[in-house]
Amino acid sequence: MVIYNAKIHTMNAEREVFTGSVTIKDGIITEVSRQPHRAVKADWINAHGADLYPGFIDAHTHVGLTTNGVGVESEDFNEESEPCSPQLRITDAINPFDVSFEKALKAGITTVVISPGSMNPISGGIAAVSTYGKRIDKMVLRNIGMKFALGENPKMTYMNRDESPFTRMAIASIIREELAKAKRYMEDKEAADEDEQPELDFRHEAMIPLLKREIKAHFHCHRADDIFTAIRISQEFGLDYVLIHCTDGHLIADELAEENACAVVGPIITDPCKPEMANVTPANAGILAAHGIKTAICTDHSETPIEYLALTAGICIKHGMTREQALEAITINAAEIAGIEDITGSIETGKRADLVLFEGSPFEVMSDPKMVITAGKIIK
Repeated sequence: MVIYNAKIHTMNAEREVFTGSVTIKDGIITEVSRQPHRAVKADWINAHGADLYPGFIDAHTHVGLTTNGVGVESEDFNEESEPCSPQLRITDAINPFDVSFEKALKAGITTVVISPGSMNPISGGIAAVSTYGKRIDKMVLRNIGMKFALGENPKMTYMNRDESPFTRMAIASIIREELAKAKRYMEDKEAADEDEQPELDFRHEAMIPLLKREIKAHFHCHRADDIFTAIRISQEFGLDYVLIHCTDGHLIADELAEENACAVVGPIITDPCKPEMANVTPANAGILAAHGIKTAICTDHSETPIEYLALTAGICIKHGMTREQALEAITINAAEIAGIEDITGSIETGKRADLVLFEGSPFEVMSDPKMVITAGKIIK
């Protein structure tokens, strides 16, 4: 497959934009060329000068963890039987036939990061998933993280049940204790001979990739003090971390820049629905980006419907983000924060052929993709 006569927004390191062609073979980009094609074949796709972008990435969602209109019978966001559940695998909860996957694809979103909910201090694993497919095992691009949550959600969940944690101190303590136990378990495994290994512990096994920085700690944190707690715990245990929501980030952007933090901001199309979101503003993402903080934008689906990701980025542009920063926030920045930049997020040779073609701005409310391609398959 060759797409030619397209205005290509590569989102590569140089952020090159030029008119050219993209060649795809077996679902992979094999060539990105500036050269005009004189001998065009009948099955090639003429973009007629339209804009070609990498497939969009929503860096924090709960897609596939519920079914619209069904209710609790189909909700698999949170395992509230215990406050600490790192052993849970998100792939065991995702329903690929959730209509939200189809809506995402039609909107040009080819990859979503799917996370458990935020009722537990430690909730389980996180995966980056293609929005196209029928079997989740084939849709997963990579297991990328472990979900942590600070603030109101775990407090209110367990306080209402008269169980710990009641306070932010207790939430942090539970997380520290689990990390410390997992670290000791890992060290004991590494030190022991093969016939003297410690008894298998699924909870601790799940934390080892995190402690080895093979996956990232995704911290649900809205309020500034919770954001700093996420950073404090990450530094204590040497974790590679991501600040999810980061609602108060605009109030402490200078401090976050000093820490070289990265943030996934959203939902944007929302209201301050709980006390810790009192400072929510659509200017947040732009302020963070202006301070040099690597920023992605998310819908937090189903808080904001997944198909409004690009519109959400448009609202951020309206409130101070540059167009390039907003595009980065739903392509290459989202990929880098998720740790999948070697797979997707830009139009470069060797990467998965996830592409979206627009006539007009993708950030406008009336815009729809002219074409969506994922892994070399034309979906729309």
